[in-house]
Amino acid sequence: MVHSPIRRPARMALVALLAAAVTALPAPSSATAGQPGWRNLAAAPAPDANPLEGFIPYAGAYTTFPHSMEWFYLPVNAVMTGPHRFDWRALEEQLDAIAARGHQAAFRFYLDYPGKPSGVPQFLLDQGLLTRPYDDFGNNGQSVSPDYDDPNLTAALDRFIAALGRRYDGDPRIGFVQLGLLGFWGEWHTWPHNGDPGTENWFASPAEQLRVLDAYDRAFDRTRLMVPLPRRRQQGARPGLPRRLLRLLHPAGPRLALHGPDAAGGHHRQVADQHGRRRAAARAAGLPVQRADGTVPATGTRTSDTSVAQTHATWLLNHYAFSPGYTGAAYDQALKGARSLGYELRVTAVRTERRRGSLGVAVRISNDGVAPFSYDWPVQLAAVGRDGRIARTWTTSWKLTGVMPGEPAELTATCRSGCGKGEYTLVLRAANPLPNGMPLRFANAGQDTTVPGWLTLGRIRAS
Repeated sequence: MVHSPIRRPARMALVALLAAAVTALPAPSSATAGQPGWRNLAAAPAPDANPLEGFIPYAGAYTTFPHSMEWFYLPVNAVMTGPHRFDWRALEEQLDAIAARGHQAAFRFYLDYPGKPSGVPQFLLDQGLLTRPYDDFGNNGQSVSPDYDDPNLTAALDRFIAALGRRYDGDPRIGFVQLGLLGFWGEWHTWPHNGDPGTENWFASPAEQLRVLDAYDRAFDRTRLMVPLPRRRQQGARPGLPRRLLRLLHPAGPRLALHGPDAAGGHHRQVADQHGRRRAAARAAGLPVQRADGTVPATGTRTSDTSVAQTHATWLLNHYAFSPGYTGAAYDQALKGARSLGYELRVTAVRTERRRGSLGVAVRISNDGVAPFSYDWPVQLAAVGRDGRIARTWTTSWKLTGVMPGEPAELTATCRSGCGKGEYTLVLRAANPLPNGMPLRFANAGQDTTVPGWLTLGRIRAS
């Protein structure tokens, strides 16, 4: 996932009696792993599903394939009922239903979806917004392509994006918001009406594209945004990325992601080539991979071997895995492909040190996936008593987004005890802000062995 710097201060609250620091280190050698005080933790296969990664379906209740997110579209006119009026019930219903299943949502708003009624708010049509009917993609005149550079439409989109950000930035029900709005399906293209010889260009001007991008950048600081890559065949879209977009796609702050229309498209190769391994490997992309016939390239073909390696994708929209679903060897292949996406975090070693009135904790974490985790969810340590109850929890300042693929990190913390005398089991988790959300599970044998959702690090003694 390629991201922009976060302009405002981080909002994670820290426990007052905890100090923590993080330092990136090279992978520990076998000799390093055996240094005094360090204890290796046993590895285990990654879980079949982890938060914010893998294959995801269109929104609905499915038990046919493991997943942590669901996808949906909404027309702008479902929530924007006037120039300054918004009715968020349609969005709330989707988010609440998905959250009730323990999942986070990824979604996009559109103005023009071929084959569906227009998503343009009625007040804009009443103001005389130019629209173009078309029969492409089986539309048969059902939807219309608006003039994306109409001043009334551009002003309305500014207000819509600002209102969306005010209400939903940082909402724990949301995993990713795709920019959408422009072009067919909100995919930022109007092909074949793209200005090629003999065709009129219906798409937004480069200035309007950047205006929408800037509006989202102003409106969202915490929720991850997904930016469509420009298509080479779209007139006005540069073969590379616009300079403004390049400034936003800075690896220091994980917030903006790239997504594209094809899991093996040249757009994604271009990102890896232009920005280098660290920038490409640092970030996740959500890519639709389903073919028109409902099938998906199998593991071992371009989806798993080529596209994932090139895009460092975290999740892929693949509704076929959920309905009608795979069986037998095809299911096993699909599960392997889904597990190849995103991050795979493992704590390789732990060290604890008793100090007067405090406990020093250090862990070494590796990422064997293709992308980092997308959010800095609070990373917590806890002491569990012999009765199986958590006696004390400490929230660290550790940031899992900084644990890059192939670049293990060492994280250290000093915890003020606060526990009664006796022996405890030290456990670790990254807390999902969605109350009933799927726990992030490490690829360790000690995951869930002491307390569900927590990784067991070992025994400690408080005095």
